[in-house]
Amino acid sequence: MTICIGYDPKEVAAFAVARHSIRKFDRHVPIRGVVLDDLIRRGLYNRPTKMKVNGDGKVEIIDELSIREDYDGRISTQHANARFLVPHLVPGGWVLFIDSDTMFLKNPMRLFDLARKDKAVMCVKHDHKPDYDKKMDGQLQTVYARKNWSSVMLFNCDHPSNRRLTVDLINTIPGRDLHRFCWLEDYEIGALPPEWNYLVGHSKLENGTTPALVHFTKGVPDMAGYENQEYADQWRAMLPYAVGAL
Repeated sequence: MTICIGYDPKEVAAFAVARHSIRKFDRHVPIRGVVLDDLIRRGLYNRPTKMKVNGDGKVEIIDELSIREDYDGRISTQHANARFLVPHLVPGGWVLFIDSDTMFLKNPMRLFDLARKDKAVMCVKHDHKPDYDKKMDGQLQTVYARKNWSSVMLFNCDHPSNRRLTVDLINTIPGRDLHRFCWLEDYEIGALPPEWNYLVGHSKLENGTTPALVHFTKGVPDMAGYENQEYADQWRAMLPYAVGAL
C-alpha cells in the first residue's frame, strides 16, 4: 500500500498539509510525491507543454494535447495529467493518489479496506458541475465528464485493464479523456463513499456522516479569498507542523 500526492512548486504548503494529515494516522505507510520534473527526467512524461505568463504576471501551463475550440489547454497544476502515471511508479498492489489540496480527517488506511480486487480504479463518483469560472488563485475552472473523480483515486496496479494505461497513451491523448478513465469500462470503476472526497463548498453528506477527507477544490485556505471556508481552521492549525516536517 502506497500513497502518492500530487506536487506543484506553487503549492508546497498544500502538499505539506496533505502529507502531514496522513502521518498523523500512520507514520509508516510509504508516501511519494508525483513530481513533474522527476517524471520528465525518467522519460515517463513527454506531453507537449508550454509555459506562458499571463497579464497578472503568473505562469500558466498549457497542455497542447487538450486544446480545443472552446478550451485553450490551460491546466491548474503540474500533476493535472501526470497523476495517471501512478501505476508506473508502483510495482504492484494498491496505490492511493490524492490531490495536494486535500486533508485527511480520518485514517487513510480505512480506504484500503474498501478496495475490491475486481475493480481497476475506485473513486468518489461526484456529480460536480461548478457554477464558478475561476479557482485556485485565479486559475481557469474547466468542466469535463466525471469532474473530480480523479482527484482521489485508489488504483489496483495488478488489474489487467490498467495495462491499457500505457505511458504512450498518457502522453498522446487529451487530458479530459484521461480524467474520464477512457481506458476502462464503466463496471471496472468502483465507487468509494462520498466522505472520502468531500468537496468543500459543494459536497453534501447525509445521515450524520462526517468527512474523512476534505478537498479544497476551489483553493486552499492560505490563498486570498479562501481563508474562511469550511475546515480552513483545521488546515491552518496543521500548517506549521506540516511545513516544519518538510
